[in-house]
Amino acid sequence: MKTRDRDVVVAALKHAAPYIRMYKRKVFVIKAGGELFINQASTRALLEQVAILHQVGIRVVLVHGSGPQSTQLAKDRGLATNMIEGRRVTDAATLEVSQAASQQISNQIVTTCAELNLAATSLDHSSGLTIKAIKRPPVEVEGVGTVDYGFVGDIEAIDSDAITAILDTGKVPVVSPLTADANGNILNINADTIAATLASALEAEKLILATGAIGILEDIKDPHSLVSYVDLAGLQQLRENGSLADGMLPKAKAIEIAISGGVTRVHVISYAIPDCLLLEIFTNEGTGTLVVNSIAALTEAEQAIA
Repeated sequence: MKTRDRDVVVAALKHAAPYIRMYKRKVFVIKAGGELFINQASTRALLEQVAILHQVGIRVVLVHGSGPQSTQLAKDRGLATNMIEGRRVTDAATLEVSQAASQQISNQIVTTCAELNLAATSLDHSSGLTIKAIKRPPVEVEGVGTVDYGFVGDIEAIDSDAITAILDTGKVPVVSPLTADANGNILNINADTIAATLASALEAEKLILATGAIGILEDIKDPHSLVSYVDLAGLQQLRENGSLADGMLPKAKAIEIAISGGVTRVHVISYAIPDCLLLEIFTNEGTGTLVVNSIAALTEAEQAIA
């Protein structure tokens, strides 16, 4: 190794050391959108980073979406996809599609983790015991009217002890966006919502939403308008200004759930940025948007980021 390369490696390790000490044994909930798992290279790139977090003592829970896969499979079967405010309306045929897509992604993640010598286990929610939910009743959606989302669930409770027991064995729990009600009926739940509720139940140190977007934009048409940090009041202002649309709307709701549930740091980052997780966790600058309850909760160093 050249002297310059060696110096870079040593400097990086020294820089990361305080973060490793701070986060060792802490729980991080990471939610990765389904689009990441379309490509095996991006799947492996993310899971390599998860493996590093695991190796330095961070307890990771990985929640995955399955939106693009469900949409493509529905198209292949001649089914229409109906999205309202970033949420999928799920009839019986769509539910079957979502189950197939979710199972395929869970298997892909566990298999890739095994290749990386990272122990992972996919949770079976068909009993509805780990994530307890009920079927969502019809709701009023502004500008749309009454919407029946079909086989979509609302979370009632999470058995955090069951998740913690898996973490205690040294494994990474892999959580899909499906669960069941008390009668065993399968329900589809937005993966961001599951991740946020899990993060709260597990008293996680961080919730990280890895998505195709670079973060939250002040102007959705301007990719250079990245919001480096914002609090809940500022997030509401962005919503009112129209800065949050489509898939970012359920993410904003999930962020509010997590922070209201005691999670102090929520990060919205792009999985397309190389080493996005490591940069967000082990550098002060990060890569995306940091959301907190109040700007006053940020350190001076965090607030200095433009």
